[in-house]
Amino acid sequence: MKISTNSKCLCNSDKKYKKCCKPFHDGVLPTLAVELMRSRFCAFALKKAEYIINTTHKSNSDFTDDLKAWREDIELFCDNTKFISLDILEEINGLDESFVSFKATLLQNGQDASFKEKSRFLKVENRWVYVDGTFF
Repeated sequence: MKISTNSKCLCNSDKKYKKCCKPFHDGVLPTLAVELMRSRFCAFALKKAEYIINTTHKSNSDFTDDLKAWREDIELFCDNTKFISLDILEEINGLDESFVSFKATLLQNGQDASFKEKSRFLKVENRWVYVDGTFF
């Protein structure tokens, strides 16, 4: 999927993509975990596997040194998923650890695959990374 930089951002922020997630996809570091959460959702919707890989903590269960296989897995997931919306439910901000609870509305192969998760983020070498999450 591709979108215009002037389109509404896919993360459901009501901002244009160029003023929301695009700067992060282009290399600007998110200052808050919720910005990373939104930009990762948008990256999945836009099939930006490198961004997902680069913003995942090494302790995450998906993390692997086999980047080719990991990239292919992400791309397959993106190809089979329609990313409908992201709703941020709660943010708990810390200096080095933050939590973001959200609802992701998804369709996979035409079936509802929506879920709610409380995600954990750590700040490592001055940049936020996704560690893991708990479904609820």
